[in-house]
Amino acid sequence: MSIDLSQFAREKGVKYFMISFTDLFGYQRAKLVPAAAIADMQAEGAGFAGFATWLDMTPANSDLFAIPDASSVIQLPWKKDVAWVAADCVMDDAEVEQAPRNTLKRLVARAGTQGLRVKTGVEAEYFLILPDGSEISDPLDTAEKPCYDQQAVMRRYDVISEICDYMLELGWGPYQNDHEDANGQFEMNWEFDDALRTADKHSFFKFMVKSVAEKHGLRATFMPKPFKHLTGNGCHCHVSVWNEAGTENAFADETMELGLSADGLHFLGGIMAHAESLAAITNPVVNSYKRINAPRTTSGATWAPNTITWTGNNRTHMVRVPGPGRFELRLPDGATNPYLLQAVVIAAGLNGLENRSDPGKRYDIDMYAEGHLVKDAPRLPLNLLDALRAYDSDAVLKAAMGEDFSAAYLKLKKNEWNAYASHLTEWERQNTLDI
Repeated sequence: MSIDLSQFAREKGVKYFMISFTDLFGYQRAKLVPAAAIADMQAEGAGFAGFATWLDMTPANSDLFAIPDASSVIQLPWKKDVAWVAADCVMDDAEVEQAPRNTLKRLVARAGTQGLRVKTGVEAEYFLILPDGSEISDPLDTAEKPCYDQQAVMRRYDVISEICDYMLELGWGPYQNDHEDANGQFEMNWEFDDALRTADKHSFFKFMVKSVAEKHGLRATFMPKPFKHLTGNGCHCHVSVWNEAGTENAFADETMELGLSADGLHFLGGIMAHAESLAAITNPVVNSYKRINAPRTTSGATWAPNTITWTGNNRTHMVRVPGPGRFELRLPDGATNPYLLQAVVIAAGLNGLENRSDPGKRYDIDMYAEGHLVKDAPRLPLNLLDALRAYDSDAVLKAAMGEDFSAAYLKLKKNEWNAYASHLTEWERQNTLDI
């Protein structure tokens, strides 16, 4: 059912709409539009200069128009006179194929042509830090094993409860909040949903967490590894595939050992086959590889994979099957683009279904303690450049994600790597100045 945003504004007392799209690097771009103008914007879109964002465009390109998807509209719980709405990018009356939300919608549609409906949930971890980014915000949060720390989570009750109250108000079905494995780190979980809706919620969640943190004089970061000695920010993704009506879980089969159907195993097989290359999407920044290739942290474990293995209910592998009818991909981190994460999972999984891919041997061991015994397990990329090269060489995944998207993403991300590689670091000064 279509939503008239002008009517929505009248009924909800909204004065402004934030028409928002997410660029290739995961940054949210928006224009604040008065409600009096939203009817025109809903029909024609808000205009942007694409080159001014992280899209592969030039100043000579035509205007980019962000067409609001009214079904995604969310009234800001902390500022009721503003509503956020996710938008789809068009240019010269055609879809901007490199735009992340468009990329995801194409993959959702492709799954739909096969009578499939992908449902996902995410666990978006974040740190609450000082505004200057120098350290965590709670000086008393110093425990060696701070995970689930009752006192520490209550010292941040004002922030956590406010965010959770908003999710309850929005009908997201939040069901638990906790202090995570690193000092100053938190996680908040809400119910799974269709992949596009999960991506929209994930995008809004990051905006909401940062906004509430700032309101309380703090700063929230989803950076994968902001502190060398602490566990990094993951963004674990739980995946299941349903029939088109969303009433029957095609991954569930009680006759199978882990309750994961043959189709579920084939979908997982696609994830395993493309893991090295999809890391360029799930782990998209230089800092990402300081999380998945990290040494032991203060708590005793990184909680991140560095090899391409899967298992049952065991958190030391890249993929685990924690219960019937779904699996958890533990590779993504806090920097992952909410739309591209969902898109690449669907792209790899559908390829696995089409080719009846085998996920390979299941390892029911502690990979942190016994991983050295697995001699043939492929390693995840050691850095962003390796991941980009793997993605570039994966013709199947590039085609599934879209050639225009893949070309734009690789171009901008390789430029980012080159900028990083040319940057003189403090480590270089400390270790090579006297050579």
